[in-house]
Amino acid sequence: MSHTWVLVADSSRARIFEAESSKGPLKELTDLIFPESRLHAQQLTSDLPGRTFDSNGPGRHDLEERTDVKESEAINFARSINAHLEKSRLNGAFRKLVVAATPSFLGILRKTLNSNTSKMVTQEIDKNLVKFDIKDVRKHLPERI
Repeated sequence: MSHTWVLVADSSRARIFEAESSKGPLKELTDLIFPESRLHAQQLTSDLPGRTFDSNGPGRHDLEERTDVKESEAINFARSINAHLEKSRLNGAFRKLVVAATPSFLGILRKTLNSNTSKMVTQEIDKNLVKFDIKDVRKHLPERI
């Protein structure tokens, strides 16, 4: 197949479209939802690390270094997107991939995409198009994809 896939994503939702020709309309194939990314960080953590007093004074600090829970969830979602894309690539579902994502999530996607799938990325667009209807998504893409 000579199809191009278009991935539009943010940290909680990813939509995959297909274009059968470089100037053609899009057809939506998949809508992946990751509700964990929509939760507040407080809802994602059941236990916070313990706290202790400094031995040299009244200061207190966490026993464990804090990590950004929201970023960890975004990475988990990017990994699941990667797994879906990699499986589809191995099945020959697409030959080119256009990626449009929020700037921060685009960086996470770059780091998590399989190297073979990354080679199929022909364009990257740092815009959040995930909530746009299909015609508006197409309008934000180059004429030829």
